[in-house]
Amino acid sequence: MPRTIIDLSVFLENDVLSDPPGHGPHIEYIDHKASIPGLLGFFPGLQAADLPDGEAWAIERMTLITHNGTHLDAPYHYASTMDGGKRAITIDEVPLDWCFQSGVKLDFRHFPDGYVVSAAEVEAELQRIGHTLSPLEIVVVNTRAGMRFGHDDYVASGCGMGRDATLYLTERGVRVTGTDAWSWDAPFVHTAARYAESGNATLIWEGHKAGRDIGYCHIEKLHNLEQLPATGFTIACFPVKIRAASAGWTRAVAILDG
Repeated sequence: MPRTIIDLSVFLENDVLSDPPGHGPHIEYIDHKASIPGLLGFFPGLQAADLPDGEAWAIERMTLITHNGTHLDAPYHYASTMDGGKRAITIDEVPLDWCFQSGVKLDFRHFPDGYVVSAAEVEAELQRIGHTLSPLEIVVVNTRAGMRFGHDDYVASGCGMGRDATLYLTERGVRVTGTDAWSWDAPFVHTAARYAESGNATLIWEGHKAGRDIGYCHIEKLHNLEQLPATGFTIACFPVKIRAASAGWTRAVAILDG
């Protein structure tokens, strides 16, 4: 059966503002000439002229955190516990069947930057698209941030998912969610303003911290969500297997049949 695969991932690359200052990736490119000394060291007596075109290999040296690029957050990222007090699982412990499931897209591009989505608004959007959630479906949120990736305002763009909105999903069996914004929660700059005004610390990272009640994962920095229908696709988002880590990079894709 014919199928279409849509890449939902962003690049890991230099010089694109995809994270707050000081938190971005750095890639050092070592080309076929620069790598010659490394290759010659394996083979005493070998000269560069002995190699085809005088070339060795191309490799890259990277400085990353596990939350650079498109990545899957494990419950351990949000807190040391999940499910009301159990030890939070790390990325290498996330069940793989969570990461390959039917997808549902919620379109929240009309909400302004910093807006915190409520459970009622999630329910209204599900009613609009005519969908009832099933356990383990992967729910992705299309925000304004998706169109701002690569721009200076990306990290501050998009709406965030509130605590009750997150619990609305996880109480119905959803275990993986996703967003095209930098964070599942509202951008910090907007939350900081609300905290300064109210002094209410529960506003900080409220969507993430909902994982203390019901453990779940979310994908951050998705891309191309505007190309997806509301339903009728499968998402694959298997994370890189990093021992005891809070997240793992993923080449997330959507698979549309027919």
